[in-house]
Amino acid sequence: MKTTVTFPSAGLKLAGILFTPDDRPGAPLPTVVVSHPGGGVKEQTASIYAERLAREGLAALVFDAAHQGDSEGTPRGLENPFQRAEDIRAAVTHLMTRVDIDPSRIGALGICVSGGYVPFAAQTDHRIKAVATVSAVDVRSLLVEGLGRTQGPEVLQSLLDQAGAARTAEAEGGAPAVLNWAPESPEGLEEAPTLYREAQNDYRTPRGGHRNSTNEWPLRSIDHIAQFDPYALIDLIAPRPLLMIVGSGSDTAYFSREAIEKAREPKELFVVDGATHVSLYDQDAHVTPAVTRLTDFFGKHLAA
Repeated sequence: MKTTVTFPSAGLKLAGILFTPDDRPGAPLPTVVVSHPGGGVKEQTASIYAERLAREGLAALVFDAAHQGDSEGTPRGLENPFQRAEDIRAAVTHLMTRVDIDPSRIGALGICVSGGYVPFAAQTDHRIKAVATVSAVDVRSLLVEGLGRTQGPEVLQSLLDQAGAARTAEAEGGAPAVLNWAPESPEGLEEAPTLYREAQNDYRTPRGGHRNSTNEWPLRSIDHIAQFDPYALIDLIAPRPLLMIVGSGSDTAYFSREAIEKAREPKELFVVDGATHVSLYDQDAHVTPAVTRLTDFFGKHLAA
């Protein structure tokens, strides 16, 4: 069962969908906030996981981040990690006010860049009782340092110069300068990292594309992103549990491995054999074991 919801986040109205079990009990439900990947919207990967969790007896709330999808905010597509974390807290607040949700049993799941935003929000929001990620990414490292940290500090300085120029141009009436999350075409990607080839095949094709997923983020997002470190204080999540799920073939798995090393117990790194970063978005052979582990995790830690 799906219910359309809206709720405020820092003065902006966010659009969401609350998934609940078809055979729901009369008592208030345990619920998982599911936050979408970078460049994604609530109807894509986040809803795949939310629907699967609802089949297992959990409620799940997906929503479009501020500036993205059906949610308010300009410029469109802005990727502000601090706003993204605030959106997660706002989603928790919305759940806390609902009579059909148990406010003492709320967890959160972050996918891709939200695998940085969810732990970051949970570090200081004790209302989140259990924290999980799938294919987590540190957005700052990915966009500034490059996949595998192959880019030097001069890249950031150049991006910040461009971001400042973009702000000035916008103030003078120009359109926001934008970059793409995923390549628009598979041409020339034969030697590219798996992440980029798969992202193109998912986001930019009927496989996983959606009309609200524009593939663009304003260049000036970088002056927000440059200051964001999602895992610096990840030890603050403890003694609440942390689960991070990666694919054995994922070229972003190092983000989760390093985060788990910094975290305190209880913590777990769960590896899905044969999975990649993007196959964990929608491929049933890999989503199923991930959902099975998530169901056990949230079932245990959000138990009455």
